[in-house]
Amino acid sequence: MDPDSHPITPERQRLRVRFSKQGDLRWISHRDLARTMERMIRRAGLVLRMSEGFHPKPKLAFPSALAVGIASEAEVMELELACPADPGEVATRLNAQAPPGLTVRHVQAVPAGQSKARVRAMTYQFPVPGERRPQVEQAMAQLLARTTLCIQRDDRAAPVDMRADLESLVWRDDGVRFRIAASQRASLRPRDVLAALGLADLEQQGCFLTRSEVELTS
Repeated sequence: MDPDSHPITPERQRLRVRFSKQGDLRWISHRDLARTMERMIRRAGLVLRMSEGFHPKPKLAFPSALAVGIASEAEVMELELACPADPGEVATRLNAQAPPGLTVRHVQAVPAGQSKARVRAMTYQFPVPGERRPQVEQAMAQLLARTTLCIQRDDRAAPVDMRADLESLVWRDDGVRFRIAASQRASLRPRDVLAALGLADLEQQGCFLTRSEVELTS
């Protein structure tokens, strides 16, 4: 062998996967979701690239974890394959191994050099019984008119004003729809909005939040 030659290594590939998580899967933790995805990828015959170091881990990342009990139509996952594969074929192979409630909706290649996906904002939908619409619309108007929305977190000594994180709040599709900006500091949570609107009791009665959109910065 030529001493100046080097072994040829397969070209790696980054993929961005958008998927939905519905039904009973909304009750699994983020860690269990990651394990489910790793298992799907392995059973689909795809090989993940591993990190370097003493404890290598698969190159698999989720820009935003979803709280337990919330469904989603628009989750995002980024992965890195050891060898290139057609994105459409990857989607087909993953869906063939997906458990009930999980559907891969779109897979796209991420251009080389592009930074990791970061979330800019998230949109949520929550159903509301028709008889409570007048009361809820009044609460919505009051919330939108407020200049502050102070939330107390257990790990903070003082409440944090998160009003600026609530970008929009409307009545749509027989319920409320709202968009929350992602924040580097303590961020507004979707259940904070439900509490501010007096809707927490409906979740206890079986209604559930759905994340309908995740807007990325890249």
